[in-house]
Amino acid sequence: MKRREFLKITSAGAMSSFVSGKGYAASSKPSLRFLRPPGSLPEDDFLSRCIHCGQCGEACPNRCINFFELENGFSSTDTPYIIPREKACILCMKCGDVCPTGAIQKVKYEIDDILDKVHMGRAVVDRQLCLSWQGKSCGVCYRACKLPDVAISVGYMEQPQILGDCIGCGLCERSCIQIPQAIKILPRTS
Repeated sequence: MKRREFLKITSAGAMSSFVSGKGYAASSKPSLRFLRPPGSLPEDDFLSRCIHCGQCGEACPNRCINFFELENGFSSTDTPYIIPREKACILCMKCGDVCPTGAIQKVKYEIDDILDKVHMGRAVVDRQLCLSWQGKSCGVCYRACKLPDVAISVGYMEQPQILGDCIGCGLCERSCIQIPQAIKILPRTS
């Protein structure tokens, strides 16, 4: 057994003995800005239904779905998440097709169903970092969006404007050429 595996097992054991219903790890806030897969139920419902089977990650052709270890608290262990800057969701909706419990709803690849059931987060633009808002035409975020003129539009010099129907897939954040990125997805809060 490697040292890393040993430490992982012993720390998991220590955490499970420490967490007794409402311990620190179970109630701690996430330190990581993450998204749940498209079609996921609100967080409490999602956590109560997810059986940690991993089928959503296996079905994802983009391989953007990761699984928490203990970094997000004991209750989130082995649940799926997406970090849009690393790899964004391409909205294929295959994760919902394979979810056996409905923690991730099935979503038809149709605009009305997507807008009704997909609420991963919402994009925000930092105008101080955005090239287009600084007078250098860019528009990369707009061209990356699967829902142009529904979730995002552009104005003069391709200045991005986030619209009310942004679902938060993260393709704009992933494509942003600025470091740090000028557009970020803020995860939904409920």
